[in-house]
Amino acid sequence: MKLGIIFGGKSKEHDVSIVSGTSIIENINKEKYEIYPIYISSEGKFYKYTKDIDKIKILNVGDEIKELELIPNIMEYLKNLDLVFPVLHGLYGEDGTIQGLLELLGVKYVGCHVLASSLCMDKIYTKIMFEKAGINTAKGMYLKKEEDNYIYITSDFNKKILDKNSVINEVSDYLNFPVFIKPSNQGSSIGFNKATNGIELIKYLEEAFLYDEKVLVEEEIKGREVECAILGNNDLIASTVGEVLANGEFYTFDSKYKDAKSSVVIPANVDDQLIKEIQELAKKAYLACDCKGLSRVDFFIENNTNKIYLNEINTLPGFTSISMYPKLIENFGISYRDLIDKLISLAQE
Repeated sequence: MKLGIIFGGKSKEHDVSIVSGTSIIENINKEKYEIYPIYISSEGKFYKYTKDIDKIKILNVGDEIKELELIPNIMEYLKNLDLVFPVLHGLYGEDGTIQGLLELLGVKYVGCHVLASSLCMDKIYTKIMFEKAGINTAKGMYLKKEEDNYIYITSDFNKKILDKNSVINEVSDYLNFPVFIKPSNQGSSIGFNKATNGIELIKYLEEAFLYDEKVLVEEEIKGREVECAILGNNDLIASTVGEVLANGEFYTFDSKYKDAKSSVVIPANVDDQLIKEIQELAKKAYLACDCKGLSRVDFFIENNTNKIYLNEINTLPGFTSISMYPKLIENFGISYRDLIDKLISLAQE
């Protein structure tokens, strides 16, 4: 099989994608596939990664790819492949864009299709879908920006035009401080901040709008952050639950990828009944968003009450051999190498 493995990309998660992509190339069964590594630069140019396949090793966040040859006609190049594994995180990779390109070219690919990819990339619209499915999620507000004013899109999709003082009052009245501010279409906690008062709210809103024209402001859920891996198209495997132990107040980009003191625990020290409930909710959310192949579904377990809140779905989660998704599936009994084979098989299916 001629297998394209695409990594890099134009998103802010470019460097993380390089780590995931090179990890797959290092660990894949090279006797089963004819591998075509494809690197997308931060500018969006497609290159062949020309390093000897057997010498490609997993890179670290921030490492540079050097052995490159520009692909003059990426459409024709992709058409000649049997299947593609787009190991791309964030915008222009996990949001339905590369999936749409592959659909147009008639090339099979690993992971969720266009609708699920775009829906799950957008935190605001996944929240709407969770609410429609009757899945508990944190209260949130959908904000846009228009010159010096903020546009609050209400739950019934009416617009309220607010100045700085008005937006502080609306957030305070509806959510109470502290709140979390998130660009709607970013991953890896990029542009993600916690505001404890109105001054911080305006400061962090301005930062979030640098990354996206839509911003989600959410109430704080004081609790544990846990994650469940889903594998499959129709017959779904739900893993046990893993817990994120961030070295800091919350899980930032640096604590995910640069802080050795941040860690994950698999399985999490969670009551068996809660694990079962989380697994069923993860499957329900996966179905509601029409996911295929794989996704990691993230939750909060509220302190004192043990109430479960669904946070988000990652349709192409971090994919190194030590990332949460592969480790959860490994705990289920499927090795990293076998997981790659299984995802390719699900894509053919």
